[in-house]
Amino acid sequence: MHSVRRLTTISALAVALVGAFATPEFAHGSHDYGRHDFHNSYARGADHAVFVQTDALTGNSVVAYRRDGDGTLHQAGTYATGGNGGALTGSVVDHLASQGSLTYDAQHALLFAVNADSNTVSVFGVRGDHLDLQQVLPSYGDFPVSVAVHNDLAYVLNARSGGSVQGYGIFFGHVFPVAEATRPLGLDASATPEFVNTPGQVAFTPDGSQLIVTTKANGSNIDVFRVGWFGALSAPVVNSEPGAVPFAVTFDAARNLVVSEAGTNALATFSLHHDGTVTLLDAVPTGQKATCWVVGSEGRFYVSNAGSASVSRFQSGPGGAISLLGNTTTDGGTVDAAVSANGRYLYVQTGATGTVDAFRIGYDGSLTAIGSVLVPNSAAGEGIVAV
Repeated sequence: MHSVRRLTTISALAVALVGAFATPEFAHGSHDYGRHDFHNSYARGADHAVFVQTDALTGNSVVAYRRDGDGTLHQAGTYATGGNGGALTGSVVDHLASQGSLTYDAQHALLFAVNADSNTVSVFGVRGDHLDLQQVLPSYGDFPVSVAVHNDLAYVLNARSGGSVQGYGIFFGHVFPVAEATRPLGLDASATPEFVNTPGQVAFTPDGSQLIVTTKANGSNIDVFRVGWFGALSAPVVNSEPGAVPFAVTFDAARNLVVSEAGTNALATFSLHHDGTVTLLDAVPTGQKATCWVVGSEGRFYVSNAGSASVSRFQSGPGGAISLLGNTTTDGGTVDAAVSANGRYLYVQTGATGTVDAFRIGYDGSLTAIGSVLVPNSAAGEGIVAV
């Protein structure tokens, strides 16, 4: 069923692409900076690399690092996104207050970066630890903060003006907007403080049939959209979690939804149903402050606590059960994090100084510090990818 759907979607996107190229947004020298071939020895796609977004207000960049066999990082290059980073009012160590602002699409070897203050999204081609800026696209909303990709579809979450989701198709490595894949969130744009009342993340379910948006304190909701033909979105099913402040999401091996909750400083798991409703399975407090980001790997979850300068370690169990393994200290302002593709290393952004702390992951989920790198011009920036 999914294969037939995908083939049909690709055919429809091919037709749409012809029209998209004729629009001003895709003219060379406007939003689209054009494609350029790579001339290096790397195979197509990211390899042994960590990419970090600076979110610098005067010119956003992605800093690329080569990951050595022992997990240590060495700067390989800095790549301008063609847009400016942004800062939500009231933010200190997390200017975007979101997860997924830098997203890697392994299928198409593309890296997506948001330019929040420019209302654009940059698309890079990736080879090894090298990047090539191929497109800069409008986000069709105000203040983009998160990107999700599945097969030939991508969605961008805009945080301001009540929030919105914009969909895009991916065809032969080129990204273009899909008109039917636009949805306003209808959040209260006047709610303050701003950085806790803007949506936190957009994410696909593992099978790509549903799209998740967290609203944080603005309703404290988990919104679930059905993804239809050609990326069209249904009206959302709104799952209210009063006081929880759902921030970021991932999934366990059984495809249960895993949510970091900033309001209760806890990690929670939910069964996600086909009708878009969720049922709470388990919730365990971290014992820390400002529990916001979560990344999973090999049956464990690592949760960033911005107010405690720590990472909480969780073990996943049957039926969505989770257990707290302990907390590990980081540098100040713990924000977004990523696990290397081989599952051996965790890289954590620390927004107070703009560093990335590297840890070796033990067989029992323990974390051993192996060094830090200072990312230029990235204090309070967010967005990290590890492969």
